[in-house]
Amino acid sequence: MNKKVLIVDDEKNICELIRLYVEKEGYDTCTAYDGEDAVSKFKTENPDIIILDIMLPKKDGWQVCREIRAAGNTPIIMLTAKGELFDKVLGLELGADDYVVKPFEPKELVARIKAVLRRGALAESSEEENPNILKFDGLTINRDTYEVYLDEKLLEMPPKEFELLYFLASNANKVFTRDQILDEVWGYEYFGESRTIDVHIKRIREKIEVNQGENPTWCLRTIWSVGYKFEVKA
Repeated sequence: MNKKVLIVDDEKNICELIRLYVEKEGYDTCTAYDGEDAVSKFKTENPDIIILDIMLPKKDGWQVCREIRAAGNTPIIMLTAKGELFDKVLGLELGADDYVVKPFEPKELVARIKAVLRRGALAESSEEENPNILKFDGLTINRDTYEVYLDEKLLEMPPKEFELLYFLASNANKVFTRDQILDEVWGYEYFGESRTIDVHIKRIREKIEVNQGENPTWCLRTIWSVGYKFEVKA
C-alpha cells in the first residue's frame, strides 16, 4: 500500500504543486486548506506524514501540530514563508520532524519526505526487535533508557519503581509473591520489610492507572494473600 501524504496549505496552487511532485514519487495524497480541515483530515484519512504550513486560517500550524502530536507520532514537516530561528525552534519543540522554508524546491521537499519516513520506519523496526521495550495499550516501558511513557507523556519514575514495573510487565499475567518480587527486584541480600513492595505498587498505580476507563486492557492487579501481577486482557 502506498504511503499517504496530507498536504496542508491555504494556497491551493502550492498544495497542487506539492501534490503533483509527491504523487509522481508514488505517494497517495489528500489536501486541506485551513487548520480545522487539517485536523479533520488527519483523523479521517490517517496519513503517514503531514506537510503543514504555519500561516493557516481558523487554526494556525502551531495549533494543528499540537493537536496532532497529542494524538500520536505521525511525522510532520512544517512549511513557512518565515525563516526566523524562533519559528524553527518552536516548530521542533512542538514535535515537528523537519522544517522547510518557502520558497522551496519541490524535489528537496520530496527528499525530506523520504528521509523522515525512512527514519520513522527504522525507529519502528528497532523498537519491534528490541526485547527491552515493552508496549501495551498507551503504555511504553523502555528498559534501555529506564523511561516509562503513558499516552506519549514521559512519567517520572525512580529506578526501583521502574524495575518493579518492568519485572511484572515482562512477565504479564504471572502472579508473584512479595518474597519472589523482593528476590528478583531488590536481590537476595535485601533484608528490609516486604511491605515496601506495597508502597511501590501504590506509587506506580498512581502514575500509570489514570484515565483508563471502566474496562482497562492492562493493570497492576493485587492477588489477595498472594502477591501481585501485571494483568493484560486478551
